[in-house]
Amino acid sequence: MAHVDRVLIRLLRVELAQPYKLSFATVLAFDTLLVELLLDDGTKGLGEATILTGYTDETVGECWRAAQDIAAQIRGKTAREATDILTAWIPSNPFTATAFGTAFEMAADHPALRVVGNVPILGVINTLEEKKLASEVEALMKAGFKTLKVKVGWEVDPDLARVGAVQQLLAGTDVNIRIDANQGFSPEDGVRFARSLSPDHVELFEQACDADDWESAVAVKNAARVPIMLDESIYDMADVERAAKLQAANLVKLKLMKLGSLTSLERALSRTKALGMQAVLGNGVATEIGCWMEACVAAVRLRDVAGEMNGFLKQKIPTLKNPLTIQKGAIVIPNGYLPELDEKAVAAMQVSSESFHRSNMRA
Repeated sequence: MAHVDRVLIRLLRVELAQPYKLSFATVLAFDTLLVELLLDDGTKGLGEATILTGYTDETVGECWRAAQDIAAQIRGKTAREATDILTAWIPSNPFTATAFGTAFEMAADHPALRVVGNVPILGVINTLEEKKLASEVEALMKAGFKTLKVKVGWEVDPDLARVGAVQQLLAGTDVNIRIDANQGFSPEDGVRFARSLSPDHVELFEQACDADDWESAVAVKNAARVPIMLDESIYDMADVERAAKLQAANLVKLKLMKLGSLTSLERALSRTKALGMQAVLGNGVATEIGCWMEACVAAVRLRDVAGEMNGFLKQKIPTLKNPLTIQKGAIVIPNGYLPELDEKAVAAMQVSSESFHRSNMRA
């Protein structure tokens, strides 16, 4: 059985093409952990985790320190031994552990990554100015996106007005919207927004209130005339079970970065379906490697549900020699595709790096 010969970890600052506006922050760049594994049989694997406070409890500093510890622990180990080590890290550092876990799965040629196909994803309406909405919506529809995301969570009435303006622009089309508050509303405002929202062209309303406020999640769902999805409230499978038990959502957002591995993600999709809820897959705050992996799973498991693995579209510069391509609003996965790092681009983004070699282990 192959052993880990080398682990290279890098912390990147990935600049965005334009500010990404959320109710709790305006994001100018992704802070991304990049993991590269080399096994002594010559196989290689890549994994990533992008750390954004509000999406994860992990901080960038905690992620980097955990990555250093994990890398030191797994060098020289077999993949099975390393997996046991990573399992212990998932409860406290799921994003960091996932970067390593998925790198091992890529090195092992995981079946989920052997797919070919087109995966529809959503396009994000980034502007908050109504006068700019028409041109942005038109551009997204022209690019082939059939599902658009509208960010809300600031003030109820202006948010409703902006959503209404988008709905008018979509009249007579087959394009729908997902509305995402990113926890921005108070319980009272979340209920008022949900109750006031017209269902025209609305596929779902996402995460109105604080992730830990399950009482408000239930209240928003009971007030809404559209399906409700939870995202930040869903951090592990226990949260999926809780959402089903409380009937707090019609849909849940699943993200590879929260679950540790591709295998765990596939299990989570199956369990979510068994609980009677629809899963939506994808992380809008991830670079190409994470987006590719999620798209591979979606190509088989969620063919008819637009994915949210669109973080790579936000990057100013790709990290890959062979960047993901998109056609008619869908990620294109060619036969035999595997990501190849653009070392020059990665070097320009690099904040920190450290290499761990099996040969440097103490006897």
